[in-house]
Amino acid sequence: MALLPILNYPDPRLRTIATPVKKITDDIKTLITDMIDTMYDAQGIGLAASQVDQHIQLIVMDLSEDKDTPMVFINPKVTPLVEEKQPYEEGCLSVPDVYDKVDRPNKVRIEALDENGKEIDKEVEGLLAVCIQHEMDHLNGVIFVDYLSKLKQTRARDKVRKVIKIREKQEQDERLANKQPQPVNA
Repeated sequence: MALLPILNYPDPRLRTIATPVKKITDDIKTLITDMIDTMYDAQGIGLAASQVDQHIQLIVMDLSEDKDTPMVFINPKVTPLVEEKQPYEEGCLSVPDVYDKVDRPNKVRIEALDENGKEIDKEVEGLLAVCIQHEMDHLNGVIFVDYLSKLKQTRARDKVRKVIKIREKQEQDERLANKQPQPVNA
């Protein structure tokens, strides 16, 4: 198990368009496991490979209460099944501590492969449909704040910078607190 660093908005690598997975190799399976572990560690419900600087068409998610039912979608294609869009409160592991409403269709069809190469073709709605669309956006270089006003985008960027500074300070303080005193040679 390896926890992967998550790219933070406005990192330009988040704008990279993901390429299709040609073959599900052992390296891809390891990446899937690492992404699921990273998603759980970050207390998220979804993660796109683009968010961990792997620009391939791969998303993982788990909306279960117990975080024990991960879903994997490789080379996903999403088709809205309703024209009407509904507002959903969204957040993002790449945009920490920022939440806002985004209008999306609440029913979609997803076609993809699972981690074993088995075809997935199902209609989903509600939170799962929203989460799939959110993660698909990442594969296309889109971040949920792109749907917000310019003012809200600026505020989101500023907030992320503050959150990152606070996290870096906390990590530095933890490292200093855990540092063992050096032995003195007599």
